[in-house]
Amino acid sequence: MATGRRNENEELTRWNAGQAGSQSGFSANPQFHPFPTLGAHSEKLECPIAHDLDILTARRKMTLLEIKNLKIDFQSGHSQLRAVDGVSLTVGAGETVCLVGESGCGKSVTAHSIARLVPTPPARYAGGEILLHGRDVLKMDREELREIRGGVVGYVFQEPGAALNPVFRIGRQIREMLKLHRPEKATMDEVVRLLKLVGIPAPEARTASYPFEMSGGMQQRVMIAMALASEPELLVADEPTTALDVTIQAQILGLLQGLKQRLGMAILLITHNLGIVGDIADRVVVMYAGQIVEMASAREILRRPLHPYTRALMDSVPRLGGVAERLPTIPGNVPRAGHFAPGCRFAPRCPFARPACRETNPELLEAAPGRWVRCPVV
Repeated sequence: MATGRRNENEELTRWNAGQAGSQSGFSANPQFHPFPTLGAHSEKLECPIAHDLDILTARRKMTLLEIKNLKIDFQSGHSQLRAVDGVSLTVGAGETVCLVGESGCGKSVTAHSIARLVPTPPARYAGGEILLHGRDVLKMDREELREIRGGVVGYVFQEPGAALNPVFRIGRQIREMLKLHRPEKATMDEVVRLLKLVGIPAPEARTASYPFEMSGGMQQRVMIAMALASEPELLVADEPTTALDVTIQAQILGLLQGLKQRLGMAILLITHNLGIVGDIADRVVVMYAGQIVEMASAREILRRPLHPYTRALMDSVPRLGGVAERLPTIPGNVPRAGHFAPGCRFAPRCPFARPACRETNPELLEAAPGRWVRCPVV
């Protein structure tokens, strides 16, 4: 594993030139851009980078995704366990939204439900709406779902080694995506272009590689290339840096940020690490035990978190120059679906909990314009 990562770092030395001094890799040298010219592959890809900010500002006013009061249950024996409970959020065109929380909070289930990837059974969509361009995904038939899966919403899954087919070469797997969504571009030249786009060295040779011949970081880049093959409007990245070392994590996040600026797509990034939010997110949605507990701009969340759970997540992020001998931790664990305590679901772990917190589950209320929090104590 260490050898694979060392080789990857050596391969990427030239690609990373100019990125030193910036975690995202794009602020240290504004003239540097690691991606090749895309050419006239589509109108969406032809916008010059100089106009990106103006274009994205205008596009964010348009709502691409709107989830309203989503409820998802899972069958367990004779019981229905609610994993997602009344989630409502939006993602604007060209916007990056980070969905943050510990494992088991319902982040991935919420994200996978956007294209109805959560299998039914054992899951059941118990209520709510998932609107893509105003169309309810929960009411779509199989053919309509095939159109939006990849065509409108692309996914980068948590474990690239498990998502990629180990017996097919990389080039073949990317061409399969092209045949489904852009058959006129299903050529090896387009495969090579996509591999170049995500910063893979020697892309012509890499098309003949099997997934097991590539490091974890390279596999994740291939997954991103496959997601981009269909030119989606929304890229859902489900913890794309899991199991990668910090150097490769920074490269993958920088890659996503650069692709967003270049292609103008929206990103929904699922993570449990609030430390990466400041570099990539426009807005942050914090989930706990199947519910949203806080939602605001990334700047506001990082400057002044309101909900005790958000504060605890922030306190657990290591800081350079810190003097604490041990990082603060949150006592206890996220409750399992269907085993929520009465009242506020975070109350058993909350240092600010009052007796009333254990009796009534608070509503998600707007504490300030654009800022929502589920806590009466703040």
